[in-house]
Amino acid sequence: MKHTTFKTFLTSNLMIEEKEIISILENCKVKQVKKDEFLLRKNEHCSHTFFVEKGLLRQYSIDNKGKEHVLSFAPENWFVTDRESSYFNQPSVYFIQALEDSQVVFLDESFIQMLSNKVPNFTDFNNRLLHNHIRHLQNRINHLLSTNAEDRYLQFVKMYPDILLRVPQTMVASYLGITPESLSRVRKELAKKNFKG
Repeated sequence: MKHTTFKTFLTSNLMIEEKEIISILENCKVKQVKKDEFLLRKNEHCSHTFFVEKGLLRQYSIDNKGKEHVLSFAPENWFVTDRESSYFNQPSVYFIQALEDSQVVFLDESFIQMLSNKVPNFTDFNNRLLHNHIRHLQNRINHLLSTNAEDRYLQFVKMYPDILLRVPQTMVASYLGITPESLSRVRKELAKKNFKG
C-alpha cells in the first residue's frame, strides 16, 4: 500500500522538471473519495481517467440476473477508466467504486492533451501504458478461457499481491470467474501443497 502522488509518478517516468510538473498539475483535480462512493455508474458517460494515489478502486459490471463481474482492481499507482465510454462517447456498462477511503486524481482528455503538448516524451509513455493495459487484458482473457481456477488464482496473487487482504473473498472470486466456494477449495488445496512442501 505504497502512497505515490501523481507528481512523483510523472517525474519518475518522464524527463520533466519538478517546477514544470507543479504548473501542469494545477489543471487536474485531486479528490478524497469515501469508501463505497461511486466515481462512475452504469449508463453514465466516463469523462475521466482515474489515478489512485492512495486507496483502492474496483471496476465491475452487473449482468441482467443481478450478478456482479469484477473486471479489475486499481490499488495505489494504478489507472482505471472505461475507454469505450470515454473514447467512443458511449454510455458506460461499468461501475467504478472506491473499496477504501481513497485519494484519486481525475484526469480529463484536455489535461492529457496538454501534457502531450508540453512534455515531448509523454505521448510515447502514454502509448506504453495503453499497450501494457491491453497486454494485461489479453492475458486475463486467455487465463479465463484456458486455465483452471488454481492457475487463475496464482496469476491474481502475482498481479495484485496485497489485494487479498483488502477485499472480500466474493470479489476475488468474481474477478476469477469462479464461485466463492471454489475459491475456498483452491486456497485450501494450495495451503496443503505448501504445507507438504
